[in-house]
Amino acid sequence: MPSHDAHTRGLLLTAIGGLTLTVDIPLIRLAHGEAWTILLLRTGTTFAAGLIMWAVWRSLSDRAPQLIPGRSGLVVAVLYGLGSIAFVTGVFNTSTANLVFILAFTTMFSALLSWVFLGERPRPLTLGAMALMLVGIVIIVGGSVGSGHLFGDFMALCASLMVASAITISRASGKDMGFTALVGVILPFAVAVFMVSKVGFQVNAPWWIIFNGAVIMPISFFCLANGPKYISGPEVAMFYLLETVLAPVWVWLIFSEAPTRNSLIGGTILIVTLVVHSMWQLHEGRKRRAALAVSHPA
Repeated sequence: MPSHDAHTRGLLLTAIGGLTLTVDIPLIRLAHGEAWTILLLRTGTTFAAGLIMWAVWRSLSDRAPQLIPGRSGLVVAVLYGLGSIAFVTGVFNTSTANLVFILAFTTMFSALLSWVFLGERPRPLTLGAMALMLVGIVIIVGGSVGSGHLFGDFMALCASLMVASAITISRASGKDMGFTALVGVILPFAVAVFMVSKVGFQVNAPWWIIFNGAVIMPISFFCLANGPKYISGPEVAMFYLLETVLAPVWVWLIFSEAPTRNSLIGGTILIVTLVVHSMWQLHEGRKRRAALAVSHPA
């Protein structure tokens, strides 16, 4: 496939995946259920959809990846599972704006963990971006003191750290972790089954969350996971920002939940910093590829 066509396909895939992911939180909220019931339905349908995808792939090709590739895969699955628990808990204990703005810190957590555990020292501009994003997080969390959202903000930060840890281990292992995130929902599903058995099954509109787990999550997973085959990491990261920008808009339109002043200020700092940093990474990547093309002409 010509490089131009491959790049266009990558942009299209990641755009679809990023846009699809933006409706995850609104669908959770539309279900109007208790947190553990929502977690049970979301993880159960996601796991079933993931298994069906893998089974179809395996029936059509003998090159289907392992569901859990070794010990590192098991650790990654557990981290994604814990992240899922923290994420859904955050949905029910803080505002959508706070949640997605804090989740945007995943990128910088990944850079920090890669520095500590993989020896990949960030460039000065990345360190500066991390400092700015930390300021944004402090402003958002500071606005939650006394509002009852502090626990939810902490859960969002935990979810961000868990996902960043899973990404770091995946990169260090060099193994195909494509289906590991979907298999990882077994852990929160088991916890949710236990809790629902205690508190009861409580959801008013289960079809929203079933649609979310069976359709929305697999589509976003497939598209975003395949994007890096065709385009660079910074370009993929840009499309992840669609959830940070659009999810609060959907919630505001549907539920009239307007972000607080602190959330808007901190969120603006986070988004602008991430966009500028991603654009810089993209520019640096193009410069390196151009230099290689000059030094090694075809």
